[in-house]
Amino acid sequence: MSQQLEFSIAGLRGRSITPGDAEYDAAREVWNGAIDHRPAAIARCLNAEDVAVALRYARAEGLDVSVRGGAHSFAGNGVWPDSLTIDLSPMKRVKVDPSTRTVRCGGGALLSDLDAATQEHGLAVPAGTISHTGVGGLTLGGGFGWLTRDHGLSVDNLAAVRMVLADGRIVEASEKSHPDLFWAARGGGGNFGVAAEFTFRAHPVGPMVNLGLLFWPSDQGTEALRLIRQTVATLPAGFSTLVGIAMNAPPEPFVPQEHHFAPGHALILAGFGTAEEHAALVESVRASLPPLFDFVTPMPYTALQSMLDDAAPHGILAYERALYLDELTDEAIAVLTEFSLRKSSPMSFVPTFRLDGAFTAVDENATAFGGERRACFVVNPACIAPSPELLEADTAWVRDFWQALLPHARNRGSYINFMTEQDQERIVAAFGPEKYQRLAAIKAEYDPDNVFRHNANIKPATAGS
Repeated sequence: MSQQLEFSIAGLRGRSITPGDAEYDAAREVWNGAIDHRPAAIARCLNAEDVAVALRYARAEGLDVSVRGGAHSFAGNGVWPDSLTIDLSPMKRVKVDPSTRTVRCGGGALLSDLDAATQEHGLAVPAGTISHTGVGGLTLGGGFGWLTRDHGLSVDNLAAVRMVLADGRIVEASEKSHPDLFWAARGGGGNFGVAAEFTFRAHPVGPMVNLGLLFWPSDQGTEALRLIRQTVATLPAGFSTLVGIAMNAPPEPFVPQEHHFAPGHALILAGFGTAEEHAALVESVRASLPPLFDFVTPMPYTALQSMLDDAAPHGILAYERALYLDELTDEAIAVLTEFSLRKSSPMSFVPTFRLDGAFTAVDENATAFGGERRACFVVNPACIAPSPELLEADTAWVRDFWQALLPHARNRGSYINFMTEQDQERIVAAFGPEKYQRLAAIKAEYDPDNVFRHNANIKPATAGS
């Protein structure tokens, strides 16, 4: 049972919320409806100084600390039981300087806030694919999406981060100031402090882009995934893909009614060049293996960024795992097609991302990102369930799916933002021993007491380790 606190934090400009307050239950809600954590109290912070006040209070009172940004963590890390939750949700301001193509973004902003502000100037920052994801958590873990092939990860476009450390100090980390902390913050997760503000480099994008969605039924799974493998291997710059493995056709107007909820696999092609170039690519794929249905249309970049939101609505019950495949080998495809038929919830699926292009142009050790900088697929079996019974069934499906794919994977590690269960073996594998040791040494300098531990935790190095 949560501690019952009656207090106000001296100097906090924002609001302190405790279990006795009427808004407590709403304030502790997170995206994943399977999470029912009850923090001891919530400090709703208005700025970095508020964060510092809350951290000092927590340490003085011996309170555990969790940090809530967009509240999109599958594990519910932002509202840990019996902790003082530092809630950044009021810190959503996004300021764009179009002359320098730089963006300052509050630690509580969502991707939708970032995209709306940058698109006013025809700019965008590489980010994720669900618009209600928090910028902070996504970025600290690496951050990839539609723009990664052309412009790299979110952390590759990070120029500075304003960080509140465990002892309440506020520092600006960049290549010139606290460069070790800046390196660690670019992929090391929320282990080193509270990211109160990010400064990004932006790129000209949109306002209109081109979308193509092609869908093949399950009985064509092997042929479809081999075609997708061939397509992504030869994809020119200016295009990006997302592969929807083991998905059900959505009940959308562009899907013939007789195919609503049909099981199968989808290739989504986003084009950032001309409509003619995009149409030619879609036609070549279509001609190679005619899909059950397809949908091709121009759309605003902001619509592309929110297109998958309905696949991950607030309050849904969820669980996920992920791993890296260097290639979609025939053996891996056999596993993918076999397990695609075993899920129970029509919402569960396996979003699969191709990382190459600009992603591979960055030196392996330039950032703390926990995946090798060579071309790969990020395969992300995800249970998305509307009921506890389906959650139980497809959590088991995800675990079995992941285990069956493991012999074909790069190692036991995965993208840290896709870890519901953050066990130490997989975390070390995600970074690799050398990078993990470097991160542990930086952790020992900036957070020696492991205050920030409700995450893919990097334990502080000890003397002589």
